[in-house]
Amino acid sequence: MAAQDTSINSTNAEFGGTEGGTAGGGGGGEAAALGVSKKERAPLLTQRRLFRSLSGRDISSSSSESGNSNRTLGFFAGVFAPVSLSQFSSLLFLRVGFVVGNLGLLAACGSLTLGYSILLFTILSICAISTNGAVEGGGAYYMISRTLGPEFGGAIGALFFFANVFSSALYITGCVEGLVDNFGESGYLAHFLPDGRWYNFLYGSGVNIFNLLLCLIGASMFAKFTVGIFAVVLVCTASVILSFFVKNYEILVPIPSSNPMVNDTVHPNGTYTGFSSHTLDNNIWPSYYRDYTTCDGDDYASCQFVTFALTFGVLFSGVTGIMSGANMSGELKEPGKSIPMGTLFGALFTYLVYLLLFFLTAATSERFLLVNNYIFMMGISLWKPFITIGIITATVSASLSNIIGSSRILAALVKDNIYGRLTHCIGMVSIGSNPVGAVLVSALLVEGVLLIGGLNQIAKFTSIFFLLSYFATNLACLGLEWASAPNFRPTFRYFSWWTSVLGMVGNGAMMFVISPSVAAICIIVLLVLVIILHLQSPSEQHHWGSISQAVIFHQVRKYLLLLDSRKDHVKFWRPQMLLMVKNPRSACPLIDFTNDLKKSGLYVLGHVKVGNFEDGLSDPASEDYPKWMALVDHLKVKAFVEVTVGSSVREGLHHLVRVSGLGAMKPNTILLGFCDTTPPHDFFTSESSPFNVSSYQATSPTSSTSSSNCPSSLMTSSSGITAEEYVKMVSDVLNLGKNICLCRHFHQMDKQAIITSKKKLFIDVWPIDFFNPDESNIFGTTSLFLMQLATILNMVSSWRKRTCLRVFLCVSSRDADPEAQKTQVHKMLHELRIQAVIMLVPWDNITKHLHLNSSEGLQPEAEAEADIGPLSHLSDAYITGVNGLIVEQSVDTAVTFLYLPRPPDRPHLHARYLKLLTGITNGLTPTVMVHGISAVTTTNL
Repeated sequence: MAAQDTSINSTNAEFGGTEGGTAGGGGGGEAAALGVSKKERAPLLTQRRLFRSLSGRDISSSSSESGNSNRTLGFFAGVFAPVSLSQFSSLLFLRVGFVVGNLGLLAACGSLTLGYSILLFTILSICAISTNGAVEGGGAYYMISRTLGPEFGGAIGALFFFANVFSSALYITGCVEGLVDNFGESGYLAHFLPDGRWYNFLYGSGVNIFNLLLCLIGASMFAKFTVGIFAVVLVCTASVILSFFVKNYEILVPIPSSNPMVNDTVHPNGTYTGFSSHTLDNNIWPSYYRDYTTCDGDDYASCQFVTFALTFGVLFSGVTGIMSGANMSGELKEPGKSIPMGTLFGALFTYLVYLLLFFLTAATSERFLLVNNYIFMMGISLWKPFITIGIITATVSASLSNIIGSSRILAALVKDNIYGRLTHCIGMVSIGSNPVGAVLVSALLVEGVLLIGGLNQIAKFTSIFFLLSYFATNLACLGLEWASAPNFRPTFRYFSWWTSVLGMVGNGAMMFVISPSVAAICIIVLLVLVIILHLQSPSEQHHWGSISQAVIFHQVRKYLLLLDSRKDHVKFWRPQMLLMVKNPRSACPLIDFTNDLKKSGLYVLGHVKVGNFEDGLSDPASEDYPKWMALVDHLKVKAFVEVTVGSSVREGLHHLVRVSGLGAMKPNTILLGFCDTTPPHDFFTSESSPFNVSSYQATSPTSSTSSSNCPSSLMTSSSGITAEEYVKMVSDVLNLGKNICLCRHFHQMDKQAIITSKKKLFIDVWPIDFFNPDESNIFGTTSLFLMQLATILNMVSSWRKRTCLRVFLCVSSRDADPEAQKTQVHKMLHELRIQAVIMLVPWDNITKHLHLNSSEGLQPEAEAEADIGPLSHLSDAYITGVNGLIVEQSVDTAVTFLYLPRPPDRPHLHARYLKLLTGITNGLTPTVMVHGISAVTTTNL
């Protein structure tokens, strides 16, 4: 038979309706012909690019042409050349003298090695991530977002985008500086370019427009331009190195007129000595001077003093191009191979070139020359135009690489809809695979950054932006490694968790070394973006697989193994709730109430689908699971969900009681809705209900936003189970060693009215067994469990503000001293740290009916038996009197906790047992009937 819904009886009893009870909910092609379910089909079979290899190459016959048409760049043109050019950038020809002159050879080489070590650890992380799957466009953003999730990836992507924008402006500023020094009013080669702040801005704008035009043509033109420029830069670099050896004699190199030391009467020169041990000795140790590019006019005293942080910032900002190849991942033929090889070889090549230049500079040039003429290489070059060409080509190519990289990052952010409508218009303008809108926005922002001015001022922001991006890349790799996910098996194996940690520590420390204030601002901006994206981003629709889930799973599994149930102690007892729910539409208040009652313990929503698993190809329980998760999201409760299939509700209950939870985290208390004839109330559709789903949108990470996964789609039928089966289930729970709670009238609960009430309300506890009052013990296990649950509820902040606890003691004239009994109970409550008001309630007029009509309510065959059972002494008058007593005391009661007697063993008494419980609780406020079998509190420390 197919899975069917069940409830108590044809009247849609509360057990299957209002409180949810235990009953269950409602219940092609070639693969289908073979009897294969949808879940058996590998996810790759449903993807458009099935045969895309891990390297990013599309090898399927149907899509290879389209895939390769957008991927035209190889290892050299796509990664090695852009990385090398970005690493050379403005530092190669414009700032070697600045770095060596201020830091000295040892500190300069140490700083370079430190910077490249930080970069190396980051490169290892990049290589690991990029060889673990197909890499699409967006470079670092793509890798981080697909690893750490859209919130963190989107925030880092935005910062990395601005890092590339600032970096492009940085290199354009370096290009302008080289142009003015060579062709300005006192240039080395000519004197036709006017000098000044706005003229420099105009020249920078011209370079930016040139870059824009190249980017608009597309990636193929960028690749051709990059390879040509790389060849030119290599020739110019080789000429500089050769010049040190050829001109091994003393040369007086003039100080540029842009230096305030030069005026109408003073024209100082710096000395190039050629290879000299004396010069090398003088240049070994640090000695900091003023940066003449920061002076206010001709006032040398206004120049900014150089510090290690400033120098390292300039040095590091010049070697932050390791992502240039990764940013072009969408245009690479084989990103999984090209990115690791190109990035590693590019970093190694540039590192060796810098070391050589640092040594040659320190061994041949006096410090005065180095700190007062940043382009001193012009004065010693075999052919001066080589330096000019080198400066222009290196800086232009680096700025071009950054602007095209920033446009690809922005295009990826727009494609993923990370910032919604804020960036929607950018994605509307594109030509083929070239994101024209993103290119235009990137160029416009570069133009704005150029207004900042000097090279060294921009360098600080650029360095910190890149460092923060590199920090996130290492964090992503560390998370993947720590998660120990079987699918994280990159082909690049030369990394470890400690390389990622060292990369994170290095990047984080260097941010604050360069500028603590700017670093703090950037981190705050990052956190704000993460929070905003978490709360508002439309990217929640994308399920890329957040690393946080994998890390949490790994850690939870580890600590669950350490959680040993054999070491449980009553001092640390907490409620572990399993609430059996049939119809969530009518059980919303009870689900919410149990969430308050759990007090940081385990909370599981259990549901039974009645049917035969063998009747279908798929598991009917798993089909409803997303809907139950959507329900948990909608009700905002901290609960797990367990759905099972059984031939009966009772069998399903056995499954859930036994297997719910994991390890030592297993339910110790089972909650059932009550079995009566109260019609169910639909809280999903009621306009006045706080649980109305009219505006609900599924936001669960495990469910889609389709209406089929909305909690309102959880339907149940009116078929039910019998009262006898219900009582047997109560007995089963106790026999399985669990505490039991029966919940009634929770459809009446209005939690909002309780927490906003202006008068004090009460949580009432009646720790007396009304079925056997003579044997009732207020210090017994069930009575203490009653008070423990009531106390836990009162500890919840929303309940504590508006309610207080009352414990009722029923006294009669037969009791020797009621006040002494009250004192004894008060002492016990004090020892148990339970704050409650003790109420003495006389009930002589009720107990006199205790033994009347002893056989009333029994079946004829039961009356014929000699022993008519333990419930025979409970008359209807007595039950009615008990009910009236409780109702009389419940005028301002929010919730009532009652002692639940253990069900009788004899099946023919089950209907009578349920009838008596119904009679006692008729007309009450929301009521919880409790029976405990284990100790839950202690007076010992």
